[in-house]
Amino acid sequence: MARFTMRHNRMFQAASIPLLLALATACGSDYASPVSIAQAAEGIRIAAPVARIVEPKGQQVAIFAGGCFWGIEAVFESLKGVSRVESGYAGGTRATADYDTVSSGITGHAEAVRIYYDPAVISYNDLLHIFFSVTHDPTQLNRQGPDRGSQYRTAIFPSGVAQRAAARAYITQLDKAGYWRKKIVTRIEQGGFYPAESYHQNFMANNPRHPYIVQWDKPKIANLKRLFPNRLR
Repeated sequence: MARFTMRHNRMFQAASIPLLLALATACGSDYASPVSIAQAAEGIRIAAPVARIVEPKGQQVAIFAGGCFWGIEAVFESLKGVSRVESGYAGGTRATADYDTVSSGITGHAEAVRIYYDPAVISYNDLLHIFFSVTHDPTQLNRQGPDRGSQYRTAIFPSGVAQRAAARAYITQLDKAGYWRKKIVTRIEQGGFYPAESYHQNFMANNPRHPYIVQWDKPKIANLKRLFPNRLR
């Protein structure tokens, strides 16, 4: 199947849903295999982080990457205690932080979300728990579902020492528990965050019938509701 990317955004916004389905349903790469389609509907019930984290009072920021940012943005926007979520590019440089260039897979960026949250309502550990439970498969290297490339890697960009320690401790905890058949490949990285183009923001809310959203991202919301009903707004 030919590569299909969001650089054709204006074209496919005017296209019909059947035509979009015929072209592809990927956020940025090849069409899905039957195996990955089956995995799209999965959510996994895992233990919450056991390592305690002490966070400052007031609004804090968390940055996570785990494949196409559309669905991850929608998951975290659904949570109590989260005031705002931005889709964007983490790592790399500002000069190449645009969708067309990042889609080449050579800029060092990851599609990511920046989450503004109140730790008095929802902690960083809570966000980690949800990130690993419903947003993506942390054992897939440089891919998620139908999307391929280092820009779709699973990664965490901590904001400070406490977040870094919490992320590292939780990955160790999950690996020891053996919830997945393979080892977690989520990287703990550092680097800037650069907001994505305006048409990527609130993408699920603005495009609820988009084929990619229907196939790959709405199942994440369903799993969020099933596994974390008390966390929803």
